[in-house]
Amino acid sequence: MNPEDLQRLVTVTMPYGKYKDRLIADLPGPYLAWFARKGFPPGELGRLLALMHEIDHNGLSSLLGPLRRHR
Repeated sequence: MNPEDLQRLVTVTMPYGKYKDRLIADLPGPYLAWFARKGFPPGELGRLLALMHEIDHNGLSSLLGPLRRHR
């Protein structure tokens, strides 16, 4: 994991689908789990979704709070 990826979670939005334009960090856990089951998309988006899934699954979402304040 790249440290800049954490910052990207609170700045990059979902480009399509039901949660289009929502920050990756704000995507609901069940949606992230669905991607984990079905397969993450290729490229940076998939990498960020997988990272957010791990953070959410392990109950670490609060770690993104300080990054949100620096936006």
